[in-house]
Amino acid sequence: MTNGLLTHAADPDEARGPSQTVRAQIELRKLVLSGELAPGERVSELPMVERLGVSRTPLRMALVRLEEEGLLEAIPSGGFAVKAFSEREVFEAIEIRGTLEGLAARLAAERGAERAQLERAARCLEALDEVVRPLDSAIDLSRYVELNALFHDILLDLAGSEALARQIQRASALPFASPSALVSVQSAPGGNRSLLAVAQDQHRCVLSAIERREGARAEAIMREHARIAHRNLEHALANQGMHLVPGSALIRRRLGK
Repeated sequence: MTNGLLTHAADPDEARGPSQTVRAQIELRKLVLSGELAPGERVSELPMVERLGVSRTPLRMALVRLEEEGLLEAIPSGGFAVKAFSEREVFEAIEIRGTLEGLAARLAAERGAERAQLERAARCLEALDEVVRPLDSAIDLSRYVELNALFHDILLDLAGSEALARQIQRASALPFASPSALVSVQSAPGGNRSLLAVAQDQHRCVLSAIERREGARAEAIMREHARIAHRNLEHALANQGMHLVPGSALIRRRLGK
């Protein structure tokens, strides 16, 4: 007893819980995205506990988080199964993300952005220019993805809406729906590399619209911006490039493709 309160040693499993949950979540996500766990396959707890080397509580938490990300779905008999996506659902996921980002751009324009925030966005675009400009050489894909994600994050910061930020984060959690998910398709041999320049021009146009407080224009540009991901997905579907699409193992192809 200490100060009249009963004290006890921390449960070792409980102390390891957070790190075990994160590790289980990462490893489980890898199994899903790689196709080692097939779409529709039930994720059984006991075999997965042994496979990942974690206890049951962290695994259950990881399963719930992957359901929240949209990679797993609850099944009526209890537990979870790997979610399968139709081509239509993939296009819809991209469209939803674009619609929400359009709203973010509108809010940023209508509410007004601080000069420091606009300058930060402009510096990000200048760095992106350096990556995109040399069309005659291989693109630094990891650098492009990093800067592209940063610009989209800055755009969300400009909107100043935590509620919208949560919804966009959820919409972007699916591997094929994030802003940079399909960049590898257009930068690969046979891809439409010029779309990178188009995307960068749209970045500049939306930032200009926000700065000029043109809400409707900013929204329209960002919704159109998401259409580049649509075109990349269409290219991958038509040209045997699905191996370049993150999470492609979860996508059910239409017959004849």
